[in-house]
Amino acid sequence: MAIGMTTAVMAAFGADQQAQRENPLLTESKLAYGALDFSKIQTTDYLPAFEAAIKEQRNNIKKIASRTDSATFKNTILPLEDSGKLLIRVSSAFFALTEADKTPELGEIEKQVMPMLTDLDNEISFNKALFKRIKQVYDNQHASLTGEDKKLLEETYKRFVRRGALLPDDKMARMKEINLRISDLQQQWGELVPAATNDAVVWVDKKEDLAGLSEADIAQCAIDAENRGGKAPYAIVIVNTTQQAPLTNLDNRELRKKVYEASIHRADGTNPNYNTYPIVCEIAKLRAEQAAIMGYPNYASYSLERAMAKNPDNVYAFLKNLIGQYSPKADEETMAIEVFAHNAKLTSNPLPISESLEPYDRFYYSAKMKKAMLNISDDEVKPYFNVDSVLVNGVFYAANRVYGLTFKERKDIPTYHPDMRVFEVFDKDGQSMALFYGDYYRRPSKRGGAWMDAFTKQSHHWNQKPIIFNVCNNAKAPEGKPSLLTWDEVTTMFHEFGHALHGMLSNCEYHSLSGTSVARDFVEMPSQFNESFASIPEVFDHYARHFETGKPMPAELKERMLKSINFQTAYALGENLAATCLDLAWHMLPQTAIPTADKAEEFENEALKQVGLLNNQIPPRYRTNYFNHVWGGGYAAGYYSYLWTEVLAVNIADVFAKRGALKPETGQDMRDKILSRGNTGDLMQMFTDFTGMKQPDASSLLKARGL
Repeated sequence: MAIGMTTAVMAAFGADQQAQRENPLLTESKLAYGALDFSKIQTTDYLPAFEAAIKEQRNNIKKIASRTDSATFKNTILPLEDSGKLLIRVSSAFFALTEADKTPELGEIEKQVMPMLTDLDNEISFNKALFKRIKQVYDNQHASLTGEDKKLLEETYKRFVRRGALLPDDKMARMKEINLRISDLQQQWGELVPAATNDAVVWVDKKEDLAGLSEADIAQCAIDAENRGGKAPYAIVIVNTTQQAPLTNLDNRELRKKVYEASIHRADGTNPNYNTYPIVCEIAKLRAEQAAIMGYPNYASYSLERAMAKNPDNVYAFLKNLIGQYSPKADEETMAIEVFAHNAKLTSNPLPISESLEPYDRFYYSAKMKKAMLNISDDEVKPYFNVDSVLVNGVFYAANRVYGLTFKERKDIPTYHPDMRVFEVFDKDGQSMALFYGDYYRRPSKRGGAWMDAFTKQSHHWNQKPIIFNVCNNAKAPEGKPSLLTWDEVTTMFHEFGHALHGMLSNCEYHSLSGTSVARDFVEMPSQFNESFASIPEVFDHYARHFETGKPMPAELKERMLKSINFQTAYALGENLAATCLDLAWHMLPQTAIPTADKAEEFENEALKQVGLLNNQIPPRYRTNYFNHVWGGGYAAGYYSYLWTEVLAVNIADVFAKRGALKPETGQDMRDKILSRGNTGDLMQMFTDFTGMKQPDASSLLKARGL
C-alpha cells in the first residue's frame, strides 16, 4: 500500500480487493481450533467484516424481538446468546491488533467502527420489544430453571436493567446519548495516551549520560532510539506506570529527573498537544449523570452493586484498614532510604546533604541500599531469567505440575506479529483443549502494560475450545542475544498466565458465562494467585538457569534474591493504594461536583490528601492523566480490585501451601471449584468452597508483602 494513501482511496482499494476474494473474517477458518488465519487477513478486511457482522446481529435481534409467541428461555435467551457470534470473532481479531500492533490504518478504521458498535449496543440495550420478551422469561421461568440456564437468564435480565431498559423514554434517550459520547471520548483517550507516551521518550546524546545502566540496557536504549526515529543515539522510552525502570540504575540525577517528569507530565497539558484532562472530566461527568439517571448517588455506587464488594463503604473500609497499617511502614522506609542516600560511606554517589530525597531518587537509592544490605541487584539475577526459560520451564512447568497441562509449540498457525508464539495445550488425559498465544516484546505499535484476552472463549453450547493470548512489554534483545527479565517481569508473566488458565480451564455451557466473565474484584484473583508459583523452590529452580551455562541459580544467590523480594515493599503498596483512591474519588462525585479540566490536578492532590496518601515520595502508580484502566478500560470505580483480589489470592495460596503447593489433587480442587466455573455461580461461595473461609482475611496481605 502506497504511503500517504487517503481513506477514500483505501476504501476503494479495499472494495475492489473484496470483490475478488472471500473475506477471511467472514468465513470459518480451516485452521486447528478455527484459529484466525492472520496470513490471509488484510487491513481492508476489517471494516466490511464489521459491517457484515453488525448487519447479521441486527437481523438476529429483529427476529427475536418480532416473535409473537410466548417468550421462553429456548426461543429468546438462547437465540440472544447466539446472536453476536460473528461479531465476536471479528471484534476479537481487530481489537487484539489495535491494542498490540496498531497501525495508522487500523486507527482510522477504529474511528469508524466504534460509533457503529455503540449504536448497535444502544439499539439492543434499549429495544423495548426485545426486553419485553426477556422480562417475560425472567418473570415466568426464573424459578423453574436451574444451573447455567438460570444464571444466563439472571445475567441477561440484570444486564438490560442496569443499562436502562426500565427507564422512561426521555431518560432512555439520554442514556443512549451518553453511551455514544463516552464511546467517542474513550476513542480519543485511546489515541491520545499512547501518542503522549511515545512522544515523552527521553533522548540521550552521550553514552556516558547513561552511566549506571548495564551494557545490555544501553544497547536496548540504542535500539529504542532507532525504532523511534533516531533523533539521538539513545532513547529512554516511557512505560505506562508512573515509575520507570531505568531510574533504578541511572547515576545521572538530572537525567533521572527528566525521565520521571516526562512520565508524570506525559498527558497533563505540559506539552499542549497532549492533555487528557478535558476527556477525563467529561467522562467523569457523564458517568455521574448515568448513575443519577439510574437512581444512584454516584457512579461508584452504581458500578459496585454487581461486584463482590457490593458498595463504596465496604471498599473504603477495606482501604482505610490497609492505609492505617501501611502509613507508618512507608514513613520508616522513606526515612531509611534518605539516611542511606546522604551517607557517603554507604554509597558511591551520595545525595548532597542540602538536597532532599525526590521521587526520581527513591528507586536509585533503594536499589543501592538493597545491594549494600542484601548484596543483590537486578543485573546479578537477570542472566538467570531468560524469557524463553521463564515461559517453558517456569510458567508452563507450574501449570503441568499443578493442573496436568502440557504444551506443544505450533509453528503452522499464523500470528499477527512474527514475535508471537503459539502453543497447543493438552489436558492431563492427553486431550487437546486450547491454543495459547504469547506476545511478550514491546514495540512502538503496542500500548503499555500487560494483559490477557481471547480470540475465542470456551463454550460447550457453541462446541468451542478456548484460544487465549497473553501480551507483555518486555525488552527484546538484539538478534542472537537472550532477552533477559527482571523479577517483576517474571512475575508479570506468571500473572498474565493465571488469567490465561482461567480462560483455558473453563468448563461452561455458555460463552457469556465462561472463563474470565466475572466481576472485576474477582477476575484478578487467579492471576495474582498464579504469581505465587514463581518463587516455589521446585518451579524456581526449574526455570532460573543461566542463559549461557544452563546451570541453576546458585543457592546463596537464590537465597539473597528471594529475601530481597519483600525489601521495602511499602512503596508498591502505597502507589497502588494512591491510584485506587484516585479512581474512587473521581467516581464518588455527583455530576455537579466534577472539577473543570484546569482544576483536575488540584482535585487529584486534594483527594490524595484527604485519605493521607499525598506523598511526594510515593506517587500514584497511575496519575489521572494516564490512568488507562479507569478512563480507557473497564476498571472505573474498580481499580481497588487488584488489592481486593490480592487478599483472595494470598488466602488461596495459603491453602495450597498447607495442602501441598504442587499437589495435583490441590490443583484439581482449585480447577473444579473456581477456575473451570467462570461466572456460573456466586463468586464468594466459590472462594468459600475452596478455602473453607466464610470471608477473606485481609491481614494476610500485609504479611505476604513483608509488612
